[in-house]
Amino acid sequence: MSLEAMETMKAPWGEVTLVGLGRLGLRTALNLMQAHRGGPSRINAFDEQTISPDDLIFRTMGGRIGDYKTSFLENLAGSGYSKEINGIPKNINADNLDLIRGDVVCIEIAGGDTLPLTTEIIRYAQAIGASTISTMGVFGIADIEVKVAEIDEADPGNPIVEYLVANGVKNHRLVGTGKLIRDWEPVIPPVLDRISLTMASEILKLLQSRK
Repeated sequence: MSLEAMETMKAPWGEVTLVGLGRLGLRTALNLMQAHRGGPSRINAFDEQTISPDDLIFRTMGGRIGDYKTSFLENLAGSGYSKEINGIPKNINADNLDLIRGDVVCIEIAGGDTLPLTTEIIRYAQAIGASTISTMGVFGIADIEVKVAEIDEADPGNPIVEYLVANGVKNHRLVGTGKLIRDWEPVIPPVLDRISLTMASEILKLLQSRK
């Protein structure tokens, strides 16, 4: 096979939707955006939150307090960027699930009891033929292991896994440390970096499996 043909095969392909663009969601988005010689050709990101004083990862990259996080992502890509970046300043809820599209849907939402909504998103995404992936705990420090598991093989003692299984979720991939808000560890950037690397890698695997 010629080099030109191999380069053509490495062109970006497929559509990924990110539900949630917080500290983890942004990291995942950046890993996917910066994938070279492949990766998704279109990335959709849903989040209605604006940048706050505590959002240092946004601010250190030039984000302004009060701007929508999704607008920041679009502006970061800028004119002429090779991938299509579509930021939607809305939170997905039970009334607008029809906004979800794509080959892979990644759910990285936080704050309060997000499991009922996560379940609804998974069901809708799978009904339109998308592969789905979400988190199973992002707390932890130092060299805590970041795990990947299909839901039927994940730790049944994890409350996230327990809830999703009890509500009939199948054919779903989970990424995380397994550490939750009940545990003493905080959420720290180096662990989020490793989770987002694993999350983006698993998204790419799911995308490749659909070619």
